[in-house]
Amino acid sequence: MSSRAGSFAPLRETNFRYYFFSRLVNTAGSTMGGLALAFAVLEVSDSPSALGTVLAAHSIPMVVFLLAGGVIADRFGRALVIQVSNVLAGVTQLAIAVLVISGTAQLWQLVVLSAINGVVAAISFPALASLLPQLVPREQLQPANVLMSMVRSGLAILGPTVAGLLVVSVGAGWAVAVDGVTYLVAAALLLRVNVPPPPARGERSSMVAELREGWSVFIGTTWLWVVVLSFGVLNALESGGFNTLGPVLAKSTSIGEQGWGLIVSAQAVGLLLTTMVMLKVQLQRPLLWGMLGCAVYGVPMFVLGAHPDLVLVMIAAFLAGAGIEVFSLGWNLAMQENIPDDMLSRAYSYDALGSFIAIPIGQLACGPLSTLFGVQEVLLVTGIAYVVIAILTLSSRSVRDLPRASTTEPIVG
Repeated sequence: MSSRAGSFAPLRETNFRYYFFSRLVNTAGSTMGGLALAFAVLEVSDSPSALGTVLAAHSIPMVVFLLAGGVIADRFGRALVIQVSNVLAGVTQLAIAVLVISGTAQLWQLVVLSAINGVVAAISFPALASLLPQLVPREQLQPANVLMSMVRSGLAILGPTVAGLLVVSVGAGWAVAVDGVTYLVAAALLLRVNVPPPPARGERSSMVAELREGWSVFIGTTWLWVVVLSFGVLNALESGGFNTLGPVLAKSTSIGEQGWGLIVSAQAVGLLLTTMVMLKVQLQRPLLWGMLGCAVYGVPMFVLGAHPDLVLVMIAAFLAGAGIEVFSLGWNLAMQENIPDDMLSRAYSYDALGSFIAIPIGQLACGPLSTLFGVQEVLLVTGIAYVVIAILTLSSRSVRDLPRASTTEPIVG
């Protein structure tokens, strides 16, 4: 167990404190932005395929440019990359907001702007994932990760509900606009984060050579590539099922747009309560408990397919939020404690590439599949498949037996 003072010790670190507030502001907008964009697209076209196309327009370039993002973060410094990316993301979100609010948005415009945003997200993701070890001492990694999770989950409780209210009152564009402004404020707060630049090298390696170095670490770490391979399928199921068909089913049933906001908020409540527990409990064997928690994330899709009742789906979403928080913490600890810091951004970029590469397939396939078999039927199958694949991942000993690096030597194979 850790003391209350130890739980919040990372906030005494100046760099972490400003990064914490930067992410807090940014997340406040992002928790509204995703839901608002989904319903903004549905205002332009009520076709599931249209929504899947816009979401895929974001995820495809994100997949394509992820590896470059890892190299850029290790070369130019993670804080700088995040700051520039925040500015660019804010501009694209505000452009989407203007189009939606003015009533002039066309599907192709949303596709283009979402694609630009996807490129920016690809560049920033490895830097965001790997910056934390530079901001706090090693012994504070778990409380620092938990505090960041608390930001995400705490704001996610309110954000989707507020977004749902904005959608049904003044329109989806205003929630997207808030998201855009918060990106710019977050960039300003990052000006106070001062971390050493990457160490100078006598002779700069080519990007290809640096990617090969990252690949060697990735493929040589068994638990890493096994979990990433699993998530290549799991994320496709989630993006095509819960994230794409979920709003479509909500809009066509008694759940409605506001009810969907409540479902997403219920998931965030599960996240938040679990982060409070993890402030006190040391997570040992992080990937064993992480993958068990991950399996619960398939339950909301199963319930949506079997019986789309608002209360039942909210309960399932709450449990899923708790489970995915355990996985998120376990995964970040496994990466941050076992991967060398100078390779961490590139390792995260390979992680993200493998995990995200099939997301566009899920997003683009869900529309035609739901037309052919029915929305509820597709959600039911994706929910079952999600649980089965998550559990099967634990058949790898390197995954289920990985301990905390604070008590043993890092496991790299």
